[in-house]
Amino acid sequence: MNKDSYHKTWKDRLHDIIYEADTPIGKIFDITLLILIVLSIIFVMLESVKGLPNSIYTILYYGEWVITIFFTFEYVARIVSIKRPSRYIFSFYGIIDLLSTLPLYLSFFITGTSALLTVRALRLLRVFRILKISRYIGESNRLVRALKDSGAKILVFLFAVLVLCIIMGTVMYLIEGEASGFKSIPISVYWCIVTMTTVGYGDIAPVTPLGQFIAAMIMIVGYGIIAVPTGIVSAEYASDRGSKKVHLNTQACSSCNASDHRDEANFCHKCGEDLHNE
Repeated sequence: MNKDSYHKTWKDRLHDIIYEADTPIGKIFDITLLILIVLSIIFVMLESVKGLPNSIYTILYYGEWVITIFFTFEYVARIVSIKRPSRYIFSFYGIIDLLSTLPLYLSFFITGTSALLTVRALRLLRVFRILKISRYIGESNRLVRALKDSGAKILVFLFAVLVLCIIMGTVMYLIEGEASGFKSIPISVYWCIVTMTTVGYGDIAPVTPLGQFIAAMIMIVGYGIIAVPTGIVSAEYASDRGSKKVHLNTQACSSCNASDHRDEANFCHKCGEDLHNE
């Protein structure tokens, strides 16, 4: 089938508008979407402010409903315009889009859930893809890769810290006892975690010299512990820096909704669908 004989269906055109940021109409749609997201967050914040005129609350209420209805149609359109709807529905953005639509409807049954509309702020993550800010796309991709690559090391480290907190919490329970507020081992472990992370709520404090000495050691160790995950991620980030080219292709596959394609890609890297159906 040659290029001239191919005619896009209404689903293909809808997909181009909703999912593609490369086309003028697609960019207009996405920027409009971002503006509505920001307005929605502002509306929710203002609605929580007491003492405003009733007319303002009325405007905010109807404004939220207008934006929610728009998001509802957008969510349905995203499902309809893709060949494999489940790929979008269960994707990160698909779940966020659903969660950002439901709270106002749930407010009919559960009071106060409309405040959860601030979850729409997560939808602003699309701004990097929409505006094609290459520097931020590259840095965000590198950061995500660094977090993924260092995930196993951080989990092992956190497990070791948890074991240490359990041991030191038990020691403090034996030394201080209930008279000092260390009423049980779980409470003592809680104190150890709070102390090691240098939060120090002050609700529990050792009173014996030995307990205070151990607490001081835990605080000093805490400063070192905080630096370890940062060093792990920083090392992974530094090793990855400049090693991979940043691709600015914003095309989403009309079949499986996959993104992050290479700039020169003609077919989807997951399902093989033609990315240039025109």
